[in-house]
Amino acid sequence: MSATSQQYDAVIHTCRELFINKMKDYGSAWRILRLPSLTDQIFIKAQRIRSLQQNTERKVDEGEASEFMGIINYSIMALIQLEKGVVEQPDIEMDEAIALYDEKVALTKQLMMDKNHDYGEAWRDMRVSSLTDLILQKLLRVKQIEDNKGKTLVSEGIDANYQDMINYAIFALIHLG
Repeated sequence: MSATSQQYDAVIHTCRELFINKMKDYGSAWRILRLPSLTDQIFIKAQRIRSLQQNTERKVDEGEASEFMGIINYSIMALIQLEKGVVEQPDIEMDEAIALYDEKVALTKQLMMDKNHDYGEAWRDMRVSSLTDLILQKLLRVKQIEDNKGKTLVSEGIDANYQDMINYAIFALIHLG
């Protein structure tokens, strides 16, 4: 599992650098996004990945990897929004955004390590297409929970679904790498 931890950290390093560079370009404009908007952004990326996996012709020269990275970063933003709430104007600076990013990643990685222990790294035998389908399934679950105003009877909350999407996307990037 130490290889998984190192591979996980390498993927996160790349995603974190992208997050930082986008913060430099745009600031924290993402802080105005409501959760359904973030969910829809993730959904668009997951649908594009599925389309790329099913179609042989591509009209835009971007592959699956950048879309999986987008899923990771948007899901981390969603976790931050869940904690801090949505605002009308960007309200956090770079240092706070990075600290929140790192906090959400640490919690999500620990969840992955715990599940990975219990499941015996079963994800390593999965196809990237299956990981994509699982992300889409999680998205549909999140959309339903959002439509139910956050209420669930027996299911995990939205945060756990975002964390699972992050981990599935990281697994996919490890496979693609």
